[in-house]
Amino acid sequence: MKSLFTKSLLFLLALTAVSCFDDSRPNYQYMPDMYEPIPYEAYGEYDVFVNGQEAKLPAEGSVPRGWKPYEYENTQEGYQAAKEELTNPLPYTEENLATGRQLYTIYCAVCHGDEGDGQGILVQREKILGIPSYDDAGRDITEGSVYHVMYYGLNAMGSYASQTSINDRWLIDHYVMKLKNDLQEGEERAFDEVDPSEDAGNQTMENLVPAVNAEGDQVPEDQPVTRGSQENQNQGQQDQNEN
Repeated sequence: MKSLFTKSLLFLLALTAVSCFDDSRPNYQYMPDMYEPIPYEAYGEYDVFVNGQEAKLPAEGSVPRGWKPYEYENTQEGYQAAKEELTNPLPYTEENLATGRQLYTIYCAVCHGDEGDGQGILVQREKILGIPSYDDAGRDITEGSVYHVMYYGLNAMGSYASQTSINDRWLIDHYVMKLKNDLQEGEERAFDEVDPSEDAGNQTMENLVPAVNAEGDQVPEDQPVTRGSQENQNQGQQDQNEN
């Protein structure tokens, strides 16, 4: 009888515990910070923020680092002006051309073809039709028109401004113009002469802002030298003398 009473009591306790269980929320939180984080969630809704949203748009007038405005509008007049006025600011070097070829293969060759003849793999499989060749006399592409189309898109081609940087587009531009010249069997363009003291591969549109500590980790004259830093310098000098 006593055993039956004990079993019944345990059964009632277990039934009570199960009846209070909620699958959507733990009943007991031994470490609540793991479930209820203190920091704000990236896209969470909080009354403390304007419009109740933690994620905010950039301040008006702010631009990404290294970004430069593009002054030509997405109109026929803007296209024509870019075609006539805009030129490639990057030097025409062997390294830049090789990088442009790689980028072209990634973004452009699938439609325009490896040779720029409009016979990419999608055209061959008849997924897209009507891709013109770069030597099409009716289009007469220029450095400016190629960049403008990459920036805004044209007809069935969408914009590549979000997938590529300013530097990427100008590198692709160099290679597109080379393909056009090859299709027209024109004279090979000579590479630009670059100052040997400068790295031609680093002459890009994105390197307009010097990197942090670009001058080296030098201590300014007006900054006091701490004991730790002085001891490290003395130790380094001693090791150099011993070697």
